[in-house]
Amino acid sequence: IVVGECGHAWRVAYAFWNTLTGIGAGANDPFAIQLQKQLDPNYKQPSHICEVTWDLIQAGRLKFDKSANDSRIITFHDSCNVARASRMGDYPGGQFDIPRNIIKAVANNYFEMAPDTTREKTFCCGGGGGLLTDELIDIRVKGALPRMEALKHVVDDHGVNFMATICAICKAQFTKVLPYYGFNMRLVGGVHQLVSTAIQLGNEQ
Repeated sequence: IVVGECGHAWRVAYAFWNTLTGIGAGANDPFAIQLQKQLDPNYKQPSHICEVTWDLIQAGRLKFDKSANDSRIITFHDSCNVARASRMGDYPGGQFDIPRNIIKAVANNYFEMAPDTTREKTFCCGGGGGLLTDELIDIRVKGALPRMEALKHVVDDHGVNFMATICAICKAQFTKVLPYYGFNMRLVGGVHQLVSTAIQLGNEQ
């Protein structure tokens, strides 16, 4: 069971899926037994796509041409539900390190926003909590201000032109509000957008 780049989905999966798949209670009931037969025991339940990708990178299973992303100068936005309501990996803070490790494995140009605006101190994108509707655009634009200010600093200082994130709501929100702050709507994208640009496909060796 792999969860994609969605903050709310990962928060729910991280909190409840062990119970839903039965392993939280020992996986002894008939449903859990049948389900476990279908799932790969080599992966924890659930797994975030970033965890799976990073495991494959560490195992040398994926090959990249980092220069394919050289047109991008990248920063990373920590999404609320991932940063403060869940984890990744086998240690505290993995939810911060793993996406950044992936970015650095597939791209050459990466710059952090200010440390008081990232990781556990991250700012909300301004579109979560049910706000992601055009009728509330004024609130959404105001809610995005802290992140937009932090983004502007790395744009001005380092020429950042791509803000990666791993939350669908963050992507939808920033796509809408970035132009209000003078940025191109395409400045935001996913971590796996960078992966797909750099990955080298070919015959299995």
